[in-house]
Amino acid sequence: MALTKQKKNEVVEEVAKLLDASKLTVVANYPGTSVKSIQALRKSAKENGTIVKVVKNRLVIKAVEGNDRLKNIDTSAIKGQLLYAFNDQDEVAPAQALAAFAKSEPQITFVGAISGDGQFVSADDVKALASLPGKDQLRAQLVGTIAAPLSGFVNVLSGNIRGVLNVLNARSEAIK
Repeated sequence: MALTKQKKNEVVEEVAKLLDASKLTVVANYPGTSVKSIQALRKSAKENGTIVKVVKNRLVIKAVEGNDRLKNIDTSAIKGQLLYAFNDQDEVAPAQALAAFAKSEPQITFVGAISGDGQFVSADDVKALASLPGKDQLRAQLVGTIAAPLSGFVNVLSGNIRGVLNVLNARSEAIK
């Protein structure tokens, strides 16, 4: 069904807002993927704050060109049946969501991504991003790394106190 000019302008505005707010917009091919699978992808991606949209490439290019921060992006890779995954909270989440989904739907392949600072990222770099841990996992690892020496130090101190208490208990037992 053909879109009216007004509807196309609304889509361009919506994509422009998503691109502007997104920290990373992943672009992927999806030939041969069923509508039901795309709906499942949207649902699973929504859990980590990622919005998946299938938009005509021409409208996405128009939205990119209308954005001052993104207008210098090379849009030559935007060809074919593409879907776009936007996330305004996490740089890695859209790549991870698509990579996880591509395990069950191998026809989904990365084309690249548009970073928040206006760079086009290659498909290989997006694959590398998808293998990185998310922000929450990185924070947990950082807290664990910082806490490890502190907990070791506390154990050393409590070990000395336990030793002193054991000596005192042994002395009190010997006196009785």
